[in-house]
Amino acid sequence: MTTQVSCERRGSGSPIVLVHGLGSRWQCFEPILDRLAAEHEVIAVDLPGFGRTPPIAGVEPGARGYARWLTGWLDRIGIERPHVVGSSMGGGVALELGRAGIACAVTAFAPIGCYGRPGLWWVQGLLTALRAAGGATGPLVSAALDHPAGKAVLLSALFGRPGRVPADSARADVAALVAAASFVAARDSFGGYRLALGDDPGALRRIPVTVAWGTRDAVLTYPTQSRRARAVLPFARHVALRHCGHLPFNDDPAACAALVLQDQVRRRDLR
Repeated sequence: MTTQVSCERRGSGSPIVLVHGLGSRWQCFEPILDRLAAEHEVIAVDLPGFGRTPPIAGVEPGARGYARWLTGWLDRIGIERPHVVGSSMGGGVALELGRAGIACAVTAFAPIGCYGRPGLWWVQGLLTALRAAGGATGPLVSAALDHPAGKAVLLSALFGRPGRVPADSARADVAALVAAASFVAARDSFGGYRLALGDDPGALRRIPVTVAWGTRDAVLTYPTQSRRARAVLPFARHVALRHCGHLPFNDDPAACAALVLQDQVRRRDLR
């Protein structure tokens, strides 16, 4: 039996594929979807074991495993050479698809792999703690998200402007984080995924690559990890998103969408 993959498809034109991060779901891109779909076909996908896509036998959770799975899935649905946009773990997926020559452009928002050991422990521990808190105090969290002070306390680790996140969306995000069947396996894969000097960039040097980081990112911390990304990917365009957190799409949807669309222009200019 074929597993049903949950995704959202909007618009028409050259394809843009959106890939979420650990514990997330395709809806994290909702604030920028219509801006991108005005000019392009946009496919936002729930990775296996996240959102409404169940785990799929043989798919190894993590940046490399999900990149391999997406390569086959995109081929099956008839999507060739898409522009891949990724957030956090999805940023690592996007970079791997660019390295393999599957993507025609890559826009990576705070990609994993730029941490040292302390940063690795921090991101694994923080997201695990957020997941545990959401599961243990679900009703309290749900009620608190109706109030500005509650949003500030509960969402500030992920968003630079938590007040801009709709309460119903935040509740659904917490529920998805708690329910994510592949959370533990994907989290543990971070330990074996590092972007390092000397890595073979593959096709990444031949396509537009943007790495964007929110200056208030407290998950994959901006000061150290964005600096490492600049060193490891010197050929990429590096952008600081002021006042944005780890998930910048609610914080500044116009700036995030503009970065993606600029990479489309850069791709056309390289032809």
